Amino acid sequence: MPPLPPLPSTVARTRAAAVASLLGLIVLGLAWELWLAPTGQKLLAWKVLPLTIPLAGLLKNRMYTYRWVSLLVWVYFTEGVVRATSDHGPGVPLAVIEVVLCLVLFAACATHVRWRLQQAKDGHA
Repeated sequence: MPPLPPLPSTVARTRAAAVASLLGLIVLGLAWELWLAPTGQKLLAWKVLPLTIPLAGLLKNRMYTYRWVSLLVWVYFTEGVVRATSDHGPGVPLAVIEVVLCLVLFAACATHVRWRLQQAKDGHA
């Protein structure tokens, strides 16, 4: 397989933001449920498993992955909002961080798709 052509800097930045926020959600979810504010149910750490699936697609710059991740992220956003408003103690700031990471991931994916489609339309991709 030939190497991928270099991405324009704006698209590369959105890709980096998407990958970083996705990795942040994975690390946060594991740390939250296993060490930082465990609920006593270690099985809740499995909630991050769906987040690991799109990582390869984002790293390979697959447009389809950016599209469906922008939908998947709303599940985690909802969890963060619910836990930020109903939990007590260390779970509240962790939930706020989750919400912020979800918003960054959504914005990065949506912007990435939009800019790549615009480039394709303009004949640059």
